[in-house]
Amino acid sequence: MGATLACSLALGADKKKAGDAEKGKEVFQQCGVCHNADSTEKKMGPGLKGLFHNEKMNNGKKPTEANVREKIEEGGNGMPSYKEMLSDDEKNDVIAYLKTL
Repeated sequence: MGATLACSLALGADKKKAGDAEKGKEVFQQCGVCHNADSTEKKMGPGLKGLFHNEKMNNGKKPTEANVREKIEEGGNGMPSYKEMLSDDEKNDVIAYLKTL
């Protein structure tokens, strides 16, 4: 029984905390300077409405949680890196919010 509990805890530790879309909407306000949330129209960066329903992102990658997180963290193509500016929870929240668009 102890080994089962230890395995369960270890597996649970690997799971990322699900984000909170409402909190993500608040965090996204700083992104709204460059990105539209309510359309696909480009501002400085691409409009993000329907991002997770698209076949691919502007960088050609599929819009998975991992790829969107990588873009948030690494930036590129004029977008700054938010790796150190946002906590993991804030990134989870933004991704949860982007899924609602």
